[in-house]
Amino acid sequence: MEFRLSPELQALSDEAHAVGRRAAERQEIREDSWLIGTSLDFSEELAQRGWLGMTWPVDQGGGGRTALERFVVFEALIAEGAPVATSWFADRQIGPTLMQFGTQQQCDRWLPDIISGTSAWCIGMSEPAAGSDVAALQTSAVSVPGPQGGTNNRGWVVNGQKVWTSGAAHADWCYLIARTDPTAAPHAGLSEFVVDMSAPGIEVRPILDATGNAHFCEVFFSDVEVPADHLVGILNGSFKQVMRQMEHERGGIDRLVSNRALYLDAVQQADMSDPLIRNEFAALESGYTIGRLLVLREVLQQAPAGFSAATKTICTEFEQRVAEFCVRVAGAEAMCPGRVARNICYAPAYTIMGGTTNILRNIVAERMLGLPKEPVQRGS
Repeated sequence: MEFRLSPELQALSDEAHAVGRRAAERQEIREDSWLIGTSLDFSEELAQRGWLGMTWPVDQGGGGRTALERFVVFEALIAEGAPVATSWFADRQIGPTLMQFGTQQQCDRWLPDIISGTSAWCIGMSEPAAGSDVAALQTSAVSVPGPQGGTNNRGWVVNGQKVWTSGAAHADWCYLIARTDPTAAPHAGLSEFVVDMSAPGIEVRPILDATGNAHFCEVFFSDVEVPADHLVGILNGSFKQVMRQMEHERGGIDRLVSNRALYLDAVQQADMSDPLIRNEFAALESGYTIGRLLVLREVLQQAPAGFSAATKTICTEFEQRVAEFCVRVAGAEAMCPGRVARNICYAPAYTIMGGTTNILRNIVAERMLGLPKEPVQRGS
């Protein structure tokens, strides 16, 4: 089996590594750069290089390039620790979602700013009582009747709370999932909206995590007015849309290379005369190759539906093993403030963000392997 890139793709990868390395030198923290590395200037540089909307159709302003080209670019950028977070969510999943489910008017309005790197987006999904279980969310969007009680509404009023919303403090727009029919079944009655983060009634509270970062936020919506034409896709039918977005979120290269820069630095410092270190190094190199192949199956659309759950599980558990390896190499220095200490504090989140490992294993078991569903535990 041939794992090497073609000369053209290798040249593109080398270019992206060089660009990412220069950008990362200006960053204090290189790990998890797709989450915490915010830089509007770098987003605009990506746009100038044609690295935003790379695979989008040319008639939508995209680059019309292959998924493999985008893969090698962002594998390199994130591995180097480049600050891609400002444009990451919009480029990875919001733009493709608008093109698949939105109207042409919506695409014309929002895609140009995404491709130019001049707008930042967040995703309003998780809630205090609805994490991996999207169907349990309760943030409401109530229709505002049109004049004289006409059938056409003139907008929506949103109330509720979102939590663990990455980048909300810097976002211009929120891609919001809300309940529009409280009488429907849990998986029904959900709709998606684009919400202006500067709208009256929105309060953003950053959440300080164990590493000292605050990219996660709580977002409160109090009678927030949303125009009628900001509804994306089917009213009360967005659960399938959300599941399609999760395929983008769970099966990407970001789930494998969050702490790649730290790992490569640790390898340079590791005592390879120690057989235990050599054995762990070999296992991690093999693990990276396996994870990379799984992501490539997703990228090239060669994976069955639901496969991204397996990909994320394997890749994020690998990232946790990387953090442990870096601690072993650093020894007592891992207890001192710095990159290793931050990463070992943050590593437990890898298997929680975007769906917990337990939830994802159930998805693989039930939807892919056809095993019996897990019994529902009712309160006594």
